Amino acid sequence: MLILLDIIAPVFGVVFIGYVAARLGWLSKTSAEGIGAFVFNFAIPAMLFRAMATRAMPEAIDWGFLIAYFGGAYLAWALGMVISRRGFRRDFAEAAVAGMGGAFGNTVMLGAPLVLMTYGEAGMLPAFLIISFHSWQLFAVVTALVEGARGNRGQLLDIPKNIVRGLATNPILIGLVAGVLWNLLGLPLPAVVDGITGMLGKAAIPCALFAMGASLAAYRITGALGEATVTVTLKLVLHPLAVYLLGTYVFALESMWRDIAVLLAAMPIGVNVYLFAQRYEVGTASAATAIVISTGMSVLTVALLLHGLEVR
Repeated sequence: MLILLDIIAPVFGVVFIGYVAARLGWLSKTSAEGIGAFVFNFAIPAMLFRAMATRAMPEAIDWGFLIAYFGGAYLAWALGMVISRRGFRRDFAEAAVAGMGGAFGNTVMLGAPLVLMTYGEAGMLPAFLIISFHSWQLFAVVTALVEGARGNRGQLLDIPKNIVRGLATNPILIGLVAGVLWNLLGLPLPAVVDGITGMLGKAAIPCALFAMGASLAAYRITGALGEATVTVTLKLVLHPLAVYLLGTYVFALESMWRDIAVLLAAMPIGVNVYLFAQRYEVGTASAATAIVISTGMSVLTVALLLHGLEVR
């Protein structure tokens, strides 16, 4: 009960307020997009920069931590593709996007706030490590799978260039890398920079949650319930379970790092899955339905997970 009241209720409560505001027309689509742009381009990068610039860095990256997380993600992705191909008779491109739904979670807008609420500042470093590898890696995989299936060799050749351009222009990664470099140089953070980034960082969490809720108002349960249910199960159950097993029995991760990886793996499906489905004109109904259902279900599944991880 304390988990539900102290962590789950505030986080998902703000998401719900954003959703209601957008659904009832109290917040225009343009305003919601503006809040989202502020969060992505300014608030979260500032929070990341300050956190990375001022925290003690580990001597080396624990690659087992990243392999456990992404190993679980690709396991869910592969199984999702097999079920889509064999069970629902979808073509390879549609199966690739369906599989992505089992691997791609909302790690930034929802995952980072939950980690901060649950583990405090100490939990942000492992969370940021996953976030720094998350989007660009999974985007590259789904693009390669779909473009390869459709025989677009020219598009495949563009993937490395697009990855580099995406990394170089991603404000979240820029904030993260700049903070790490500042830390490695051993420079003190000037008071004015600390004040500005601290103020922007304080706005990051509530604004991110509110913007996430507002963005969900654009999605509906539009059918394909069978496929969506499979995708939701892979994302909310298999992905975190696989990460837990890998982190515990294969890589023997430190408990907090393992639990943070599991928590981020348990995040609902990110809206970028729908955007890829829309871009390639495959499985849009299933993707939209899965996003809505997984977000609603995650209120319960995350509460159960935190209870199982003995978070108090």
